[in-house]
Amino acid sequence: MATVKTKMAVLTVLAFGWTSGGAMSTFSDDKLPNYLHTVSPPTLQAASPQAVAESNVLVLDKAMMPIYDNALQKFKANLLSERPVLLARFTGAGGQMILYRPGQEPITAPPPPIEYQLAKSCGHSAMAMYELTAPYLSAPSDKSWQAPMRAFLSRNKSALNTLNDLKIDADKLATLEAVLTNNVSFMEACLKYDTFTYEDLEGFAHRFKPLATKVIWIAAEAQVSHWMTVLDAWKKLLGEDWDKLYAVANTIYVTRQNDILFSVLVQYMGKDAIHKRLLLLESCTFVTTKETMLDLLTRILSDRVLGKVYFGNYYLMDYELLGEGARRAIEEQCKQRNMSPVLPPLVPFNSTEWPWRIDPKSGTGPATLEQTM
Repeated sequence: MATVKTKMAVLTVLAFGWTSGGAMSTFSDDKLPNYLHTVSPPTLQAASPQAVAESNVLVLDKAMMPIYDNALQKFKANLLSERPVLLARFTGAGGQMILYRPGQEPITAPPPPIEYQLAKSCGHSAMAMYELTAPYLSAPSDKSWQAPMRAFLSRNKSALNTLNDLKIDADKLATLEAVLTNNVSFMEACLKYDTFTYEDLEGFAHRFKPLATKVIWIAAEAQVSHWMTVLDAWKKLLGEDWDKLYAVANTIYVTRQNDILFSVLVQYMGKDAIHKRLLLLESCTFVTTKETMLDLLTRILSDRVLGKVYFGNYYLMDYELLGEGARRAIEEQCKQRNMSPVLPPLVPFNSTEWPWRIDPKSGTGPATLEQTM
């Protein structure tokens, strides 16, 4: 049996290889073969003790993330096995709601009626007039706007010519027809006269404005009535477990104010559920996957437990942990610069304040589209 010393010798030989003469090659630090200079240049400077120390500390944050992610998956499985969860996702079809119940397959509700998408599509088509012309308002002689406009004009005419085949109420049909007719007239005029002005665009927008409120109503009524009907059934289905439900909706900045799905959920869960069992998740994209929403919900809930364990408050981790120190730092730095600090008011960690602007005294002017008329 080979001794330990023999095994070490063999490993050394295998590691460093042999020269052509049979002797093992060794190189000093300043006599490395040229082919190694690519990966280990002779001028390479050793890291300073400070740089090594900084790296050793900073790597802890990176090393923590796999631990965090692994625990998150366990927390998510535990959550779904113990509590019902409702995801209210934004989609182009008017939203998607998914209900998870412990030990059962998730239920995905059907989308809102097609009226929602029809109204939204026509409303958005009017906004396209701005996108087609605004980049060229200072130089309409740049004819590159014409090809996209001709293509979109053709699409509007096709929609207008087949509009009567839609199975919707006559008054709603008339609204959609008026929107498309306004689009077609504007584009035909632009192409006929080979130009347009800001006044032309403004005139188009003025004609569309009263139609916009009607289009909005068609879409909103279809969407809200549908989701309230779904929640009627799901609340009955869950019974007493409804009060254990966690629900999340996703939004971006421009849809945060009066977010539709979140607002509908509040009607069934109550204002006291806001920030506690009902959460509005903000992101940079309209569409968020259900996996991401579940992960975010789980992270929020698990961090709350962490806050209770570490700091004695269940909702403390809903807030920027460095925020309290940052407030003091801002106040101090502003004082040094003779500036007046502008900071949000301190509110209790368990606040159920609506997650959007609700103080009418915070600004002036109109607050609804109708008030701009």
